[in-house]
Amino acid sequence: MKLEELKVYHESMEIAEDIWQIVIDWDYFAKDTIGKQLVKTINSVAANLSEGFGRYHYKENKNFCYYSRGSLYESKTWLTKARNRKLISEKKYDSLLIFIDKIAIKLNNYINSIGKKSSN
Repeated sequence: MKLEELKVYHESMEIAEDIWQIVIDWDYFAKDTIGKQLVKTINSVAANLSEGFGRYHYKENKNFCYYSRGSLYESKTWLTKARNRKLISEKKYDSLLIFIDKIAIKLNNYINSIGKKSSN
C-alpha cells in the first residue's frame, strides 16, 4: 500500500487546503494569532501521517498517527476560537467540525489496522 492510497491522508490534505483558503483572507492580526496556529495544527495531520508511513516500522507509524490525531483535535480548539471571534461563520464551523470528526473515525480505524496481518 502507498501513502497516497489512504483515504484519511487525502481527506487530511483536503481539509488543510480548505482551512488555508479561509485563513488567507483574514487580516494580519487574526492570521498572526489564530490563523498560524490553526494552519500549523491542521497541516500536521497529513504531515505526521506521512512521516509515520515513511518509518516502515509499525510502532513508529502508530506513534506518528497518535501525533496526527492530537493535531486533528487541537485544530478543533483553534476553529472554536475562530468562530467565537467571528472569523468564521457558524455554518462553516459546523461543516468543518463534521469533516474533522469523519477524519478522526478514519484515522482511528487506520491506527487500529497498523501492525495487523491480513488473513488472505
